[in-house]
Amino acid sequence: MKQVRENIATNPKALHDFFIDDKIECGIELVGTEVKSVRAGKVNMKDSYASIKNAELFVYNMHISPFEKGNIFNKDPMRPRKLLVHKQEIRRLIGLVKQKGVTLVPLAIYWDRNHIKLELAVARGKKLYDKRDDIAKKDAERRLQQKEFD
Repeated sequence: MKQVRENIATNPKALHDFFIDDKIECGIELVGTEVKSVRAGKVNMKDSYASIKNAELFVYNMHISPFEKGNIFNKDPMRPRKLLVHKQEIRRLIGLVKQKGVTLVPLAIYWDRNHIKLELAVARGKKLYDKRDDIAKKDAERRLQQKEFD
Protein backbone atom coordinates (compact mmCIF):
# COMPACT_ATOMS: atom_id res chain seq x y z
CA MET A 1 0.00 0.00 0.00
CA LYS A 2 1.39 3.38 -1.02
CA GLN A 3 1.83 6.01 1.70
CA VAL A 4 0.13 9.30 1.04
CA ARG A 5 1.58 12.22 2.96
CA GLU A 6 -0.25 15.53 2.87
CA ASN A 7 1.43 18.33 4.85
CA ILE A 8 -0.78 20.42 7.12
CA ALA A 9 1.86 22.67 8.70
CA THR A 10 5.64 22.87 8.94
CA ASN A 11 8.08 24.47 11.34
CA PRO A 12 10.26 26.70 9.14
CA LYS A 13 12.26 28.03 12.08
CA ALA A 14 13.46 24.54 13.01
CA LEU A 15 15.62 24.08 9.91
CA HIS A 16 17.08 27.56 10.36
CA ASP A 17 17.94 27.16 14.06
CA PHE A 18 18.96 23.49 14.30
CA PHE A 19 21.06 20.77 12.70
CA ILE A 20 18.80 17.74 12.20
CA ASP A 21 20.43 14.47 13.32
CA ASP A 22 17.51 12.05 13.18
CA LYS A 23 13.78 12.10 12.38
CA ILE A 24 10.96 9.99 13.77
CA GLU A 25 7.26 9.77 12.99
CA CYS A 26 4.84 9.77 15.88
CA GLY A 27 1.12 9.98 16.39
CA ILE A 28 -0.43 12.85 18.30
CA GLU A 29 -3.26 12.64 20.80
CA LEU A 30 -5.93 15.19 19.86
CA VAL A 31 -9.49 15.97 20.95
CA GLY A 32 -12.31 16.06 18.37
CA THR A 33 -12.46 19.83 17.94
CA GLU A 34 -8.66 19.97 17.61
CA VAL A 35 -8.81 17.48 14.75
CA LYS A 36 -11.27 19.76 12.95
CA SER A 37 -8.98 22.76 13.44
CA VAL A 38 -5.97 20.78 12.20
CA ARG A 39 -7.98 19.67 9.17
CA ALA A 40 -8.63 23.37 8.45
CA GLY A 41 -4.85 24.01 8.71
CA LYS A 42 -5.01 26.23 11.80
CA VAL A 43 -1.75 25.04 13.38
CA ASN A 44 1.29 27.10 14.38
CA MET A 45 4.47 25.22 15.27
CA LYS A 46 6.90 28.17 15.36
CA ASP A 47 8.21 27.89 18.94
CA SER A 48 7.17 24.32 19.68
CA TYR A 49 9.40 21.67 21.22
CA ALA A 50 9.03 18.17 22.62
CA SER A 51 10.08 16.79 25.98
CA ILE A 52 10.01 13.48 27.83
CA LYS A 53 8.19 13.47 31.16
CA ASN A 54 7.52 10.31 33.22
CA ALA A 55 8.53 8.06 30.29
CA GLU A 56 5.96 9.78 28.05
CA LEU A 57 6.60 12.14 25.16
CA PHE A 58 4.82 15.52 25.01
CA VAL A 59 4.86 18.44 22.59
CA TYR A 60 4.68 21.96 24.05
CA ASN A 61 3.85 25.41 22.60
CA MET A 62 2.15 24.01 19.51
CA HIS A 63 -0.81 26.31 18.90
CA ILE A 64 -3.94 24.71 17.48
CA SER A 65 -6.61 27.40 17.11
CA PRO A 66 -9.96 26.70 18.76
CA PHE A 67 -12.60 25.36 16.39
CA GLU A 68 -15.08 28.15 15.56
CA LYS A 69 -18.17 25.98 16.00
CA GLY A 70 -16.77 24.01 18.91
CA ASN A 71 -18.38 25.91 21.84
CA ILE A 72 -17.69 24.25 25.23
CA PHE A 73 -15.73 21.34 23.77
CA ASN A 74 -12.76 23.51 22.73
CA LYS A 75 -9.57 22.91 24.66
CA ASP A 76 -6.75 25.32 25.50
CA PRO A 77 -4.91 26.04 22.22
CA MET A 78 -1.47 25.85 23.85
CA ARG A 79 -1.99 22.77 26.02
CA PRO A 80 0.71 20.06 26.03
CA ARG A 81 -0.23 17.18 23.75
CA LYS A 82 0.88 13.59 24.20
CA LEU A 83 2.84 11.99 21.37
CA LEU A 84 2.28 8.33 20.61
CA VAL A 85 5.56 6.45 20.24
CA HIS A 86 6.74 2.93 21.13
CA LYS A 87 8.45 2.52 24.50
CA GLN A 88 11.72 1.40 22.88
CA GLU A 89 11.74 4.62 20.84
CA ILE A 90 11.21 6.71 23.99
CA ARG A 91 14.13 4.94 25.68
CA ARG A 92 16.32 5.66 22.67
CA LEU A 93 15.27 9.33 22.70
CA ILE A 94 16.03 9.62 26.43
CA GLY A 95 19.59 8.48 25.73
CA LEU A 96 19.97 10.97 22.86
CA VAL A 97 18.50 13.94 24.74
CA LYS A 98 20.85 13.42 27.70
CA GLN A 99 23.71 14.50 25.43
CA LYS A 100 24.64 18.14 25.73
CA GLY A 101 22.99 20.45 23.20
CA VAL A 102 20.48 17.90 21.87
CA THR A 103 16.76 18.65 21.83
CA LEU A 104 13.53 17.36 20.27
CA VAL A 105 11.92 19.68 17.73
CA PRO A 106 8.72 19.08 15.73
CA LEU A 107 9.28 19.62 12.00
CA ALA A 108 5.88 19.01 10.42
CA ILE A 109 2.36 17.84 11.08
CA TYR A 110 0.71 15.91 8.27
CA TRP A 111 -1.95 13.42 7.21
CA ASP A 112 -0.81 9.84 6.70
CA ARG A 113 -3.83 8.16 5.17
CA ASN A 114 -6.47 8.82 7.87
CA HIS A 115 -4.14 9.61 10.76
CA ILE A 116 -2.56 12.87 11.85
CA LYS A 117 1.18 12.36 12.36
CA LEU A 118 3.94 14.59 13.69
CA GLU A 119 7.50 14.46 12.37
CA LEU A 120 9.88 14.91 15.30
CA ALA A 121 13.57 15.65 14.90
CA VAL A 122 16.50 15.01 17.20
CA ALA A 123 18.37 18.27 16.72
CA ARG A 124 21.43 20.23 17.82
CA GLY A 125 21.35 24.02 18.03
CA LYS A 126 23.20 26.09 15.46
CA LYS A 127 25.58 28.87 16.35
CA LEU A 128 25.23 32.27 14.72
CA TYR A 129 28.12 31.65 12.32
CA ASP A 130 26.51 28.36 11.21
CA LYS A 131 23.31 30.22 10.36
CA ARG A 132 25.32 32.79 8.37
CA ASP A 133 27.07 30.00 6.43
CA ASP A 134 23.71 28.43 5.55
CA ILE A 135 22.33 31.77 4.37
CA ALA A 136 25.45 32.35 2.23
CA LYS A 137 25.16 28.87 0.64
CA LYS A 138 21.47 29.36 -0.15
CA ASP A 139 22.21 32.78 -1.62
CA ALA A 140 24.98 31.35 -3.83
CA GLU A 141 22.71 28.55 -5.06
CA ARG A 142 19.97 31.06 -5.82
CA ARG A 143 22.38 33.19 -7.89
CA LEU A 144 23.55 30.13 -9.84
CA GLN A 145 19.96 29.16 -10.60
CA GLN A 146 19.19 32.69 -11.81
CA LYS A 147 22.24 32.66 -14.11
CA GLU A 148 21.15 29.33 -15.62
CA PHE A 149 17.71 30.72 -16.52
CA ASP A 150 19.10 33.97 -17.94
